[in-house]
Amino acid sequence: MLETIKKMDLNPKIWGPIISLLTIIVIMGFIDPGFIKIEFKDGRFYGSLVDILVRATPTAIIALGMAVVIGTKGIDLSVGSVVAICGAVAAVLIVETNLPFFMVVLLSVLVGGVIGFANGIMVSFIGIQPIIATLILMVSGRGIAQLVTGGRSVSFDSVAMDYIGTGAFLAIPVRLWITAAIIGFTALLLRKTALGLFLESVGANAKASRLLGIEAKMLKVIAYIFSGMCAAIAGLILIADVSTAEINRLGLWLELDAILAVVLAGASLNGGRIYLGLTIIGALIIQTLSTIILSIGVPVEYNLIVKACIILAVLLVQSSTTKDFITGLQLKYRENRHAK
Repeated sequence: MLETIKKMDLNPKIWGPIISLLTIIVIMGFIDPGFIKIEFKDGRFYGSLVDILVRATPTAIIALGMAVVIGTKGIDLSVGSVVAICGAVAAVLIVETNLPFFMVVLLSVLVGGVIGFANGIMVSFIGIQPIIATLILMVSGRGIAQLVTGGRSVSFDSVAMDYIGTGAFLAIPVRLWITAAIIGFTALLLRKTALGLFLESVGANAKASRLLGIEAKMLKVIAYIFSGMCAAIAGLILIADVSTAEINRLGLWLELDAILAVVLAGASLNGGRIYLGLTIIGALIIQTLSTIILSIGVPVEYNLIVKACIILAVLLVQSSTTKDFITGLQLKYRENRHAK
């Protein structure tokens, strides 16, 4: 067993996010043992760790879409606004129409896909830089959402939405099942088909990909469509949580958390790699830090500063310098072992 551990690749890019998350949880567990306590009552699990998983679901879903876009050497700053628009669409459809619930969900997700398609067209076929193309909707998106709702917060009463927001299936919150299904579908699509390889090749070298016969422009459009649909699903989960679409706050700054989750996963903004599992770990790190900061009573005005400092430490753990240092330690260990 020890020999197996010694032979493991201690690449910070792979193990850094996992070790960082576990370290944060263990340290907090020593400070407050109740933090790692999980209880089962009323047919479901409760506890801070469960709450972290539940609260991280919107960021995790958006981060999956962001990881695919960044893998193609793009970026999507519009996802927070897409959350607001699609949440507004869903709330208005529930209140003002008699559509079946699955149609409300389908139409809301399709709206997210259409917005992603528009972003993809601007980036791939018109040639606008990704940060500018998506910034346009980031700025205007909440205005569009206000038009959808008539400038008001829309509250609704929906049993199906309540089930998504607060319900549980087999003692596990429904939103965790939804997130697991999306992660599984994404992993199956990108790891068991050629699509993932094509997307990464476009991010690594779009010109070379085109010479090999890969339709780089259309693949980028697909990436943005997927990102828009992920943001739409996150929007549905967020409004289901409070039975209200409050446009001014819905999805606010989630684009930054999503990008940060992808970066914490070790992905480069230069594209070429899509880390699905580690992106989820990155989202969990962000939510764990937010939960800890709130639980220890740090004043609100210092929350972002504390969060930024801790995340900087996590990124330092994953840096190439740290990797070289660990590699040097491994080499010294092997040399000393052979010398003996």
